[in-house]
Amino acid sequence: MRTGYFSSSRPSSPLHSSTTSTSNSPSHHTSTFSQSLMEDTINDAGATIKKWDLDTSSSTSFNRVANLFRDFREEAQKFLDAVNNLQHAMHFVIKESSSSELLVHAQNLMQIAMTRLQKEMYTILSGNRYFLDSETLSTRSSRRSTRSSVSDDEDHDDEINETTNNEVSTRASEIERVSELVMANIKAIADCMIGAGYGKECVKIYTLNRKSVIDETLYYLGVQKLTSSQIQKMDWEMLEKKTKTWLNAVKIAVSTLLHGEKILCDHVFSASDTIRETCFSEIAKEGAVTLFAFPEMVAKYKQLSLEKMFTVLDLYNSISELWDEIDFIFTSSSLAMVKSQAVSSLLKLGDASRHMLLEFESAIQKDSSKATAGGGVHPLTRYVMNYLVFLSDYSDAFAEIIVDYPLSAQFPLPESYFVSPSPADDDSPSSAISLRLAWLILILLCKLDGKAQHYKEVSLSYLFLANNLNYVVLKVNKSNLKLLLGSDWLSKHITKIKQYMSNYERMGWNKVLTSLQGNSMVEMSLPEAREWFIKFNSGFEEAYRMQSSWAIPDPKLRDEVKISLAKKIISGYRIFYKKYRESMRSGGAKSVVRFAPDDLQNYLSDLFYGAGFSEHGTTSYNSSLPSSLISTSSSPSHDR
Repeated sequence: MRTGYFSSSRPSSPLHSSTTSTSNSPSHHTSTFSQSLMEDTINDAGATIKKWDLDTSSSTSFNRVANLFRDFREEAQKFLDAVNNLQHAMHFVIKESSSSELLVHAQNLMQIAMTRLQKEMYTILSGNRYFLDSETLSTRSSRRSTRSSVSDDEDHDDEINETTNNEVSTRASEIERVSELVMANIKAIADCMIGAGYGKECVKIYTLNRKSVIDETLYYLGVQKLTSSQIQKMDWEMLEKKTKTWLNAVKIAVSTLLHGEKILCDHVFSASDTIRETCFSEIAKEGAVTLFAFPEMVAKYKQLSLEKMFTVLDLYNSISELWDEIDFIFTSSSLAMVKSQAVSSLLKLGDASRHMLLEFESAIQKDSSKATAGGGVHPLTRYVMNYLVFLSDYSDAFAEIIVDYPLSAQFPLPESYFVSPSPADDDSPSSAISLRLAWLILILLCKLDGKAQHYKEVSLSYLFLANNLNYVVLKVNKSNLKLLLGSDWLSKHITKIKQYMSNYERMGWNKVLTSLQGNSMVEMSLPEAREWFIKFNSGFEEAYRMQSSWAIPDPKLRDEVKISLAKKIISGYRIFYKKYRESMRSGGAKSVVRFAPDDLQNYLSDLFYGAGFSEHGTTSYNSSLPSSLISTSSSPSHDR
């Protein structure tokens, strides 16, 4: 220990005495030498320590107010070395004589040193918050990725961009350099104080300062400590604002603020696992519990309704996406309360979502509105599908929530309606969400089937079903629902649309199509041809008159139907028209040839726009469906 840790420039008197006392044994000489060496070590350390004493005149007034670690790096290292030497000397003196005056002197010096180090730590922590924030701690990796992306940028020849990038890189390098220096200073002080037995004092200063940073940052992020009673008294508009604030804050709070604080704490107190865990717990626990308690209180809000489901899913999704980081940051047993609160919030949010999902199913089943005039897309179809489109954007969170949540068949369903979805690829979410979405669409289609039966005209009921199923398919095809339900589901329902349209054509144009079947190849007498034209005219006019107010909102489907009808009606009619037109005129029966082929084309072109029809669903709609569900069709309660 003597040769390894200490050195003295002053010779010891026992070694340089001109005479040797024969009364002293070798062990006495060794003891005297060691004590003298320790005394010299303590005195040397004391000279350095007293130079920076905060309380006496032994140090200059400048030294008392100066920042040792910021302004005098070499002196700071000497100071730390002096404290370490003093600590080792004290250990030796204690073994020799615990009541020694030398030990008392050493203890006084140690107290002076610790007071100075406490002041230095406080000054460094207070004056360098900017260089200790979590974004700064990750500057090195961010700067490297930025540098890499800049080097790969094909536009790097742009002089302005290059200058800007250089300035940013230089600034980042400077911030990183200062940050590393500050962290090194704090760690050096912490190691020294803990080694000297003053860990409690060190932790107290550190935790008070860093906890205030956490609390203040959370406050500026808008994270407030609210009670369940305060939440329940808020109207939804106010609570939604606070929820949006929380959603904007939580990722920064977890990924940046708390994660960065753990990195700093782990670095500063790397010498002791116990101190590191205890310190971080005292700094972060209260703020983190406050952060994760808010979603649970929202989940328990007494006025939750269907349109609020997406807000609940936003909260669930945020915690779920951050779970790996939460698990990493709050891994110690002292922070189990934080993790427990986050889990509790997830569970309560999941319960609330499942409850609202049941409400949604029930609302569809209980809808008592009549089918729309003209066979257009029913508002219920719009509302449900828009709701499901939004729901599909939460596929990961939704799958977690319903994975063990069974389907609730509350009424018998035709087997032909249920088509098990086949996800589009192996990377799609689990089948639980696919089946659930298919089930909800199935409930809708069954409800629409019941509404279709209220039409007097069978052909209109088929048109209604085709329009609504077509709307469903379009919504699925243009959203995440396509990936969740799969191509097989889509193809089967597209086939169903074609069947509905075929039935519509057959029933709606029965008289017209029947008159054309096979008759174009049969020779007729003038009276028979005349009778044929009369029947055709009557059938066409009746069908046109009846369907003039019917609607097909989708332009593509509308054109397909017109083209199909034109092929079946006009092509057959044109043969009769060319064959008997002149005969009818010469026989004085000109009036029975009411339509030229182009006339029929024009009439068909005018069909399927509906009377007062609006593609955006402005038709009057009196429904038993909650207004909460209706509002999701156009303006969901949360920002997308």
